Amino acid sequence: MPPQPRLGLPNLGFGVGLRGRFYDTLLRDTPPIDFFEIISENYMDSRGRPRHVLNAVAERYPIVMHGVSLSIGSTDPLNRDYLRRLKTLAREIDAVWISDHLCWTGVAGHNSHDLLPLPLTEESLRHVIARIGQVQDELERPLVLENPSSYMGFAEDSFTEWDFLSILAEEADCGLLLDVNNVFVSAYNHGFDPCTYLARLPTERIVQFHLAGHSNMGTHIIDTHNGPVIDEVWALYQRIRARTGGVATLLEWDADIPHLSVVHAEVQYAQTLENAPLKPFTMPRAAAKKATADVATFGPLTTQPEFAFHETSH
Repeated sequence: MPPQPRLGLPNLGFGVGLRGRFYDTLLRDTPPIDFFEIISENYMDSRGRPRHVLNAVAERYPIVMHGVSLSIGSTDPLNRDYLRRLKTLAREIDAVWISDHLCWTGVAGHNSHDLLPLPLTEESLRHVIARIGQVQDELERPLVLENPSSYMGFAEDSFTEWDFLSILAEEADCGLLLDVNNVFVSAYNHGFDPCTYLARLPTERIVQFHLAGHSNMGTHIIDTHNGPVIDEVWALYQRIRARTGGVATLLEWDADIPHLSVVHAEVQYAQTLENAPLKPFTMPRAAAKKATADVATFGPLTTQPEFAFHETSH
């Protein structure tokens, strides 16, 4: 039997990210969606329409919280006020879990509004493990961390990302949110084998999957969440899902957002793959050209289009 998720966190099924585009539909109807994920920062301090909608949705569906401001890898002190507000929101909506990204978002009190990559070193690893312990003590619940997409690495990196994540999850006793699209994006940008990445992860630590679309610029991929999931990402998802025995799967769509029914149909497709033959997987040949790509063409380092200011305008 495949290993089951630890940490006492359930398999919630197949969900979508709660976005402003869906508010009217959800106030009017109760579509057959298993759960919703919110961007935590969009609702922590809101008492207006977004919070009204969230409260209505939380009465009918399980909710998980996904943050973009924890900055677990920063050298700044943890923001205790932020953690208290995060904990309060989780209690008020009975969130099933709280997740964020393995990244840093600023330094010296400045928020870059980007999910910036960590140096994959022993010093960085020990720093993040210690901070996860502090966060879990403050939240009084397990923290779930997502692998970010990335566009460049550090010369001093001494770990692969998959080994860094594996050691981190085990020693910090936290959960993993595996963004399969991010694995593919980073593999394309850096030229590594995504199948090796997936094979080395501790599957018993994975409590959620993310799926999304992206923008392929030829020499590199930008994680834009603005379209359907591509076949290569579905093929990777099939392989890692089979190894976990199935955990909560969420579809992210954050730009050019279609009707909720379209997003729901996309994540429902994931369910049809459970007993389907494995899709063939071949890494696009363009990945071999990454070493010669001009770094200047990569543009901003934003690794997820999820920041609160993008969503509150809807």
